[in-house]
Amino acid sequence: MELNEKTYQAILDAYPYEIVFVDRTHTVRWLNRTAKRRYGNVVRIGGSLFNCHNESTKPKIEEFLRRADNGEDEMFEVWNGSTGEREFFVPVRDEDGRVIGYFERHEVPWDREHADEPVGDYWKRKAEKGSEA
Repeated sequence: MELNEKTYQAILDAYPYEIVFVDRTHTVRWLNRTAKRRYGNVVRIGGSLFNCHNESTKPKIEEFLRRADNGEDEMFEVWNGSTGEREFFVPVRDEDGRVIGYFERHEVPWDREHADEPVGDYWKRKAEKGSEA
């Protein structure tokens, strides 16, 4: 089996969490299938990250980039009270170790009652619960 761009795309599309890869200019360069489903038209390739993040987060993101340039890897960002997720800043490096961009990694809340629930089902259940409110 040859590992090529299509194979890498399939691997990243199989990942049940969203991946929105953003370059150093905060331009969205790539989304996996989960990100496309979750964010719809709000986040688009070629668009600014600040279409979904508010501009006030820019200094925080720039600080994460500075820390990544100084060698840090994944960094805790925030606990999102509205979704219950923990969010992490993940720098992406080229073969020389330079930070070329980043993405956020989200952790869905875990509970014993739904321990074996797939992430997609988690979001579906969450959406259905929200529409009942």
